[in-house]
Amino acid sequence: MAKPRPLTEIPRFLLPRLSWTSATTQINPPQRHALRAITQGSSIAQTRPFSSGQIAQNATTATAATTSGRDAIRHNGVYVAASRNARRAFSTTIVRKKDHHFDTLKFVQRLRGEGFSEEQAVAMMRVLNDVIEESIQNLTRTMVLKEDAERSTYTQKVDFAKLRSELSNADSTEAQLTRSSHERLTSDLAKLNSRLRDEIGRTQASVRLDLNLEKGRIREEASTQENRIKETEARIEQEVASLRERIELSSSLRCSG
Repeated sequence: MAKPRPLTEIPRFLLPRLSWTSATTQINPPQRHALRAITQGSSIAQTRPFSSGQIAQNATTATAATTSGRDAIRHNGVYVAASRNARRAFSTTIVRKKDHHFDTLKFVQRLRGEGFSEEQAVAMMRVLNDVIEESIQNLTRTMVLKEDAERSTYTQKVDFAKLRSELSNADSTEAQLTRSSHERLTSDLAKLNSRLRDEIGRTQASVRLDLNLEKGRIREEASTQENRIKETEARIEQEVASLRERIELSSSLRCSG
């Protein structure tokens, strides 16, 4: 029979995060008694030879000490001792089967092949399984279910489609408003241009009429002045002729006298 190795401290990275505060691993009292019984049995077997009956009796005693206060449970082909105090009370809730993330039986067998006892191998397997389970739980806290992700993606797609339709509707509405405003401004500008042309035409016609009237008045004034000048000239000629006659008459009277 192989000599069991003494209890050693389990590396810190194999322990759950909540148990990092303790320096060494804690073993339940039933496990201590069981390990003590197994160790004592192995040491006695090495110091004194026993018969097969005594060896069977010692094995039975060790098994009884191991299972005192605990019930043997078959776990992946290996009998694992479970404490009575660790039993769960009766509950109506469905107990979910705990999934192992690695081959626990192969792990325990490999540890036993390396020289560890069955209790040590099972304890290390449980600790490692708890560490992996806690790590997976820590990872799953920041993750979401595939259904939730798909639902969120679908909701985002619906929101994006709704936003796109709203933007397209707003764009079309803005385009229509801009087009109608442009058409209204164009019509207003056309009306303003026509009104300006009418005003300019009326102004030009009025100016032309005024100019024509002024020209007619100026012509009349010019003809009137010309007639007056002619009358004045005729009058001057008459006066000159009468004055010449008087001079000639006076000169003839002087010559005769």
